Amino acid sequence: MSLGPVMLDIEGTTLDEAEREMLQHPLVGGLILFSRNYETPAQLAALIAECHALRSPPLLIAVDHEGGRVQRFREGFTRLPAMRRFGEIYNRDKRRARQLAEQCGWVLASELRAVGVDFSFAPVLDLDYGVSGVIGDRAFHRDAQVVAELANATMQGMQRAGMAAIGKHFPGHGAVAADSHAAIPHDGRRYEDIFAEDILPYERMMRNGMAGVMPAHVIYDRVDPHPAGFSPFWLKQVLRERLGFQGVIFSDDLNMEGASVAGGYVARAEAALQAGCDMVLICNNRQAALQILHGLEPDHNPVRHARLARLHGRHPVTWEALHHDSAWRQAVSAMRELSGDTLPLF
Repeated sequence: MSLGPVMLDIEGTTLDEAEREMLQHPLVGGLILFSRNYETPAQLAALIAECHALRSPPLLIAVDHEGGRVQRFREGFTRLPAMRRFGEIYNRDKRRARQLAEQCGWVLASELRAVGVDFSFAPVLDLDYGVSGVIGDRAFHRDAQVVAELANATMQGMQRAGMAAIGKHFPGHGAVAADSHAAIPHDGRRYEDIFAEDILPYERMMRNGMAGVMPAHVIYDRVDPHPAGFSPFWLKQVLRERLGFQGVIFSDDLNMEGASVAGGYVARAEAALQAGCDMVLICNNRQAALQILHGLEPDHNPVRHARLARLHGRHPVTWEALHHDSAWRQAVSAMRELSGDTLPLF
């Protein structure tokens, strides 16, 4: 069975029979986890192992685990700083900021890999224009060159731990005040301005092996009438053709208000896939997920399957072995200092 184009979620810390059946649906290719799915590292590892065993090839297991405000697993995992912290350090000491960002990427990915997570939707490549509350300190910096440097260092750490990097939110969410979870943001900038600044980190990351991209649920009015995640212009003409990106394109969550312009849930999934997405996310709405699984036509796309298969995590390590690794201890101490974590390490 190949990996399908739908990524969905589950309710709790264990699978029920209906969820097992749903995860084996041929249209499903991935599972995204949330805080509600986590109790302890051992419980999480067991849950992921069960999910991986349901299919061959295994389902892709993902999470939003960036650091700062967006870190789904906390108790038992290293508390990671918001990415803005590295930008602040960069203003004083460029080399130190890059080193710390690389360590952060490695800690983030190595801990997730130790419980079986294949990848995190990270890093954020948005620029901090000072207007977006939903992005805010999730962004490394206002300067696109600095974002590119620090994001690339973070990706190098993730890759060293066996995890692909997924950049978001293409072509850039940082210049709009509205939150696409609850509204339909509009960005009135010219294409030339967006390309000159916001897209620069994507260009750099793609050259260095970034494996995935998540577009924004933002309408760039002077460029295209559709949100980027539903736009053949942004995904096919710009991302695929102009930038030459060959990795996976994920939709952002189709349950967000920013996706509502595409219609009902099946229509949203169809529009995103037709625009150029390889996999669509539907989260926190079981009925919507079932509508998509029942209403979306099968699409056997070998190119899409090959792209998705490359996202399976590598370099598996046990939780116990990781905690005996002196490099992990050193990196964790650095992250704890940056995030202000004063609790005992062990």
